[in-house]
Amino acid sequence: MEKRIQIPDTELSLYPIGLGTVDAGLRWDGADADRIFDSYVDLGGNLIDSAHVYSDWVPGEIARSERVVGDWLQRSGKRDKIVLITKGGHPDMTPKEPDMFASRCSREEMVSDVNASLKQLRTDYIDLYFYHRDDKRFTVEEEIETMESFVKEGKIRYYGCSNWTVERMIEADNYCKAKGYRGFVADQSLLNVGMKYMNPMPDPTLAYTQGPAYQYHIDNPRNLMMPYMGVCSGFFYILKGAGEEAAKKSNYYTPGNLKVAKRLDELCEKYGCTLTQAILGYFYTREFNCIPLYGPAVPEHMQDAAGTLDVPFTKEDYEFDF
Repeated sequence: MEKRIQIPDTELSLYPIGLGTVDAGLRWDGADADRIFDSYVDLGGNLIDSAHVYSDWVPGEIARSERVVGDWLQRSGKRDKIVLITKGGHPDMTPKEPDMFASRCSREEMVSDVNASLKQLRTDYIDLYFYHRDDKRFTVEEEIETMESFVKEGKIRYYGCSNWTVERMIEADNYCKAKGYRGFVADQSLLNVGMKYMNPMPDPTLAYTQGPAYQYHIDNPRNLMMPYMGVCSGFFYILKGAGEEAAKKSNYYTPGNLKVAKRLDELCEKYGCTLTQAILGYFYTREFNCIPLYGPAVPEHMQDAAGTLDVPFTKEDYEFDF
């Protein structure tokens, strides 16, 4: 497949796999981070995804993912090669029991988050900035105008949404059209090969790209789908490597996904590909463009994921109704 996806009506030409950094500062940092980032860029990658909240749920450091990304950008001098993503407005994750409904999307909170992100990332601008959650106490007009102010101030180039309902995205699209704004260029929500049969995730504020939300992306290619949890939280790896008993605690552990696992094995045999490639291949057979966010632990993982782009998966490979 093509090794770049152009978001319509923008200057953003993106590698079809984004480098996710939720584990930055936890599983890898310093020289290990350099190897992962440099390997990704060497493969042709140019999209690095972070968030101001990553990984505040682990005590000891706030916004450590952005700090790791900023460290590498400063050391490497490769800022001009990267389309940099980060996100603000997420509920506070430092309490022992965070309130996932306490979104922080007021103008004041978003100003605080974007300024803190710029400082952590050691950059003058963010290419693509997301509302990490929605906050229905505010109108879409208020939330869009906050983002537009960041664009006018040169703090961000474009903006998107994460975990918004399809109804709110449509409201925002209509408002932006009336005002002549470009509006949301990307949407991050949950989509993967195991989602059809999974049990609900424990976080009720996560949005799923299914039903009307799936159709929205078919109808609205200007809002690029960037799925998170693309490898199903490791369920299929655990199942294959450690067995069914080890996988039972996963939200993906269902009779349907046990059958999906067998189908993935069949695809590995059919194409001579790896399990990672069979899982990620799902995204490149959708009716709309997807750029999944993939978080490697070592450079070899990123190289494995990149190999997906050379496997001729078809939509029929992922059509199953168990």
